[in-house]
Amino acid sequence: MTATMRVASLGMYDLPALREANDALWHGVAGWLRDSGVQDVPEHLNHERSLADIWDDPHLLLAQTCGFPFATRWRDRLRYVATPVYDVPACEGAWYRSVLVVAHHSGARELSDLRGAIVAINEPSSNSGCNLLAAAVAPTLRQKPFFGCAILTGSHHASAVAVADGRAAIAAIDAITYTHLSRHHPDLTASLRTIGWTPVAPGLPLVTSITTPPRQVELLVQALAWASQTSELREARSALLLKSFAPVPMADYGSLATLTDADGERVPETLAAFSVPA
Repeated sequence: MTATMRVASLGMYDLPALREANDALWHGVAGWLRDSGVQDVPEHLNHERSLADIWDDPHLLLAQTCGFPFATRWRDRLRYVATPVYDVPACEGAWYRSVLVVAHHSGARELSDLRGAIVAINEPSSNSGCNLLAAAVAPTLRQKPFFGCAILTGSHHASAVAVADGRAAIAAIDAITYTHLSRHHPDLTASLRTIGWTPVAPGLPLVTSITTPPRQVELLVQALAWASQTSELREARSALLLKSFAPVPMADYGSLATLTDADGERVPETLAAFSVPA
């Protein structure tokens, strides 16, 4: 390995059951890039470093990030490559949404029934687990909290568990993640019930370092297009629910930072009303 070896990660959808498929997808993309003359392409995905550390690495070649931090904290440090299109009914092309879940035995039938309840949130910066949930309740906020308090879980999987075991009454789970959980943890999703959906949003983008030359960005786009069609990656694509990759205008991601509540206040500021602990 050289001092300038690039970094790659597909950590946003990297459940243990999906790791082999993610590794296979990267192996194919990496080989295509090397054959096209890209230097210092990492042989393996990095599964160990934190996602924030990877996104901030100037040697980042390719990673997937969440749309909300991409539009806010990381907007000047990451360059857009493409957005995956998933074979999930709740998705609309490269756009997705989150499913609102409660325990199967819960008496709640719709979101309005959960006013004042405890909500499970994976991360305050999560678009699917927090920002879109805020958008769902925003029309009723008017400077007053909708939920009683929030607990931070660290992942969508953990949020689903928190609802299932009664520590929280509701959570917003990314539709792609929820489909994977239904496949690989059916006992967990069987203990949950859907009561609604968040608004749609542009999907989780694939990005590279802002220092990546434009020609390499073009090659990354071409490598992903190849990966979405080649027969040798058909099994990996199926496991990852992956159909293709598509371009999404940057303005669509920028809109994630300007969601507003019923009084025109920006939703991220309103999230303080969820009583999310620091």
